[in-house]
Amino acid sequence: MSETKKDRRQPETASRQVAAALRSAIGDGSLAPGDRLPSERTLASTHGVARNTAREAVRQLAESGLVTAEHGRGVFVRVAPRLMRFGQLRYSKKLREDTGVSPFHAEVLAQNRIPNAYLTSIERAVPPASVADRLGVKVSSKSVVRRENWYFADGEPMQVGLTYIPWEIAKGTVLARSDELGPGDLYARFADRGYEITYTREEVTARMPTPEEATGLMLPDGVPVLVVLHTGLDQQRRPFEVTEFVMRADYTGLDYTMPVDAS
Repeated sequence: MSETKKDRRQPETASRQVAAALRSAIGDGSLAPGDRLPSERTLASTHGVARNTAREAVRQLAESGLVTAEHGRGVFVRVAPRLMRFGQLRYSKKLREDTGVSPFHAEVLAQNRIPNAYLTSIERAVPPASVADRLGVKVSSKSVVRRENWYFADGEPMQVGLTYIPWEIAKGTVLARSDELGPGDLYARFADRGYEITYTREEVTARMPTPEEATGLMLPDGVPVLVVLHTGLDQQRRPFEVTEFVMRADYTGLDYTMPVDAS
């Protein structure tokens, strides 16, 4: 682990610099999941800081969820298994009928973890241009219902999803007014309206989080997010919903299986 060069113009940043060095060591594998961090005395000596500064740096890591303290043993790099997103399986009708829950809940349960999700807002809205284009709705009027959900595994925030549904599909239904969607959740209610999810398009990019995303997802400094722009299409390839998922890149993996065009 390299030594920290402290910025003497801003003494209060010394602990942040030590924390950044430790994060870098965790990120490049020098400190692997399950490894014990050096003692406060060792950190202070290595980085040329006071012990209380080293202690504060470790506190910052713990607050970010990167390390955990075990009484009498020390501080250890947290073992955090990635939550895999099953791109093809997660939307299958069989999975929906077998489990009766949303794709996210089924996915998390299949990985022996505890899911939770909260609908934080639902409103009729003007869609972003990218969403309007994919849904074929007007960008100049409140042509969609916007649903915002936050998703958790084992009590930790994993992602936020902004779902956009054409108003003509959602109006007069539970899709436009409630989180109580019943057995099969969102896609069962689409199927009730004649829109059985049969095809999906998913565009995956990465970027740094907004301040609101960083706070809500409890992201450590420097951790990016994955953005999956998902479009659901029915049996006639009609788009009927778009969801933008913003996911923690440090906790998320993508697993896609798909046929390859051999022609």
